[in-house]
Amino acid sequence: MPKMKTNRGAAKRFSKTASGGFKRNQSHRRHILTKKSTKRKRQLRSPMEVHESDVAMVRRMLPYS
Repeated sequence: MPKMKTNRGAAKRFSKTASGGFKRNQSHRRHILTKKSTKRKRQLRSPMEVHESDVAMVRRMLPYS
């Protein structure tokens, strides 16, 4: 049986937490930043946990994490 392949795009976007979940960065911080408030941009910096309904999909893309 061959090894399973890790989805390389997912490997760059998600990292495993100690409790078994996955961390992800927030979107909307790439462009059109002038109309967004400083508070909104600051809060978008902090990483979030992947939603529980999506964890199974991320785990399937990252079999060895």
